[in-house]
Amino acid sequence: MNPLDAPYDRLDALPRELWLPSLVTAVGDAAQRLTDLKDWLAALDRGELPAPPADFGDAATLAPMREAVGALDLPTLCAGTSALAQQVLRTMLWHLDRIADMQPRLTRRAAIATAAQGFREEWMLQKSGWEEMLALMQGLGDLAQLSWDELRGVLTSREWREAQRISAMLAHLRVLTELIRALGRNQHQPERRPAPNPQPRPQHERLPQRERETRLPDAPGEVMGIRHSDRIERMLGSEAAQIRHPVLHKLWRARLAESRLLTYESEALLQERVPDPGARIREQAAAPRPEALERGPIILCLDTSGSMKGAPETIAKAVALEALRVAERERRRCLLVAFGGPGELVERELGAHRDGLRALLDLMGQGFDGGTDVQTPIEHAIARVRSARWRSADLLIVSDGEFGCTAATLAQLDAARAELGLRVQGILVGDRETLGLLEVCDHIHWLRDWRRFEGPVPQREAFVPVHSQSLTALYFPNALSPRAARRRS
Repeated sequence: MNPLDAPYDRLDALPRELWLPSLVTAVGDAAQRLTDLKDWLAALDRGELPAPPADFGDAATLAPMREAVGALDLPTLCAGTSALAQQVLRTMLWHLDRIADMQPRLTRRAAIATAAQGFREEWMLQKSGWEEMLALMQGLGDLAQLSWDELRGVLTSREWREAQRISAMLAHLRVLTELIRALGRNQHQPERRPAPNPQPRPQHERLPQRERETRLPDAPGEVMGIRHSDRIERMLGSEAAQIRHPVLHKLWRARLAESRLLTYESEALLQERVPDPGARIREQAAAPRPEALERGPIILCLDTSGSMKGAPETIAKAVALEALRVAERERRRCLLVAFGGPGELVERELGAHRDGLRALLDLMGQGFDGGTDVQTPIEHAIARVRSARWRSADLLIVSDGEFGCTAATLAQLDAARAELGLRVQGILVGDRETLGLLEVCDHIHWLRDWRRFEGPVPQREAFVPVHSQSLTALYFPNALSPRAARRRS
């Protein structure tokens, strides 16, 4: 170290953004100020106040500023966000520099109090609304890599406002969190075993329930055929035409008396949940399940076709947001593959880095309006799983199901399942399973109330026009391919 550089050689330990403010401020001793600024920056980055001795060599002046920083809870706001900590220090140094300008018009004590009050008022204004934004951002990326201008630009962008809106909707989609948590094949998660001496169940505890279907003949519902009866409200049009005929009305009356009118035969299907007393016995007698594999890398395939516009688009973005949160929290890798029509494929790795956050924000601002070509992303995902970096990943497909795959692509998928243990999960944002989803996915998770998310604010409930996701299997069973039928069983 060259003695001629002292004490300004201590600037090397500070970010360049603090050099000018720390040099021009006239408070305290220059050497101690440069040393203490390093302690202030480190403490704020940890979410703490610095020790009282870090006073720039002027305890009387720094005490009110330190008190203001603590009263505004700025250390908590700055934790893990060095750009925000630097901005707090720049603001504090600017207000400290104003003390000399206010004298001799004010006494030194009054000037210090005025500077501290000015700092407090400025940060009360800047702080409003930042807690919520930073709480969301803490789970989406490494904020220490962003400068103050980049951080402020991100938090005021249209994409970030969309991410905030999507984040608010995640409270209504908790099932997605459990699904994403179970993806991957890195860790064994043993099932919980019952206690050796289980406590008796309370008498008021509800029994497990099961689905029961009851067919109600002659009730309004599906038309099953034609039969003879005396039900006037169900007679065919050919029978009704005889009522006003001068001769045939006598025949109509005779057939009515004999219950020989041609009428439609209908049948209603009543689906209800009823108590299942045998469920607990079957549960106790069931063989122990093998250890579950979860908490591994995630390959997320999002359908960005035009049919996903609206509520399905919102849910797809929510899945991507939650996948990044889980990956960041549990230190897992997450690969986003957004697909549309032929040639419309975007692959970005989400994670705690500048490019990962930018990839997420790009998705938040993207409109879904392409075609649908799921073969290319599935083949792309299979190629990724065969690499060492993504070998233990699971594939999650979010789509409305309007797609299909060729036999060659399905063969590649089966080979990856057999050789690597690949699992494919599907999130159905629509009203029915399609052959494409049934043939590709091991399990399909149906979000039956997806219409709740049509507007900017989730509705409390939404009309669900169908009673089952398996409409194709119920009404057109012969339309299922052997592969799709096997997945249904």
